[in-house]
Amino acid sequence: MAVPKKRTSMSKKNIRRNLWKKKSFLAAVRAFSLAKSVSTGKSKSFFVRQKKSWKNLN
Repeated sequence: MAVPKKRTSMSKKNIRRNLWKKKSFLAAVRAFSLAKSVSTGKSKSFFVRQKKSWKNLN
């Protein structure tokens, strides 16, 4: 079984961790932005079905 010979330095660990955090942060920002546009009705890529209210049926 292969075993790494040297330890990974703290700076390399921090760089990798920060890259992972940055990717997840950007994904969260995009998801929140999409949710806001869908909820306000300004989304051009999603079609949200409007609920029919009883007032509009008369």
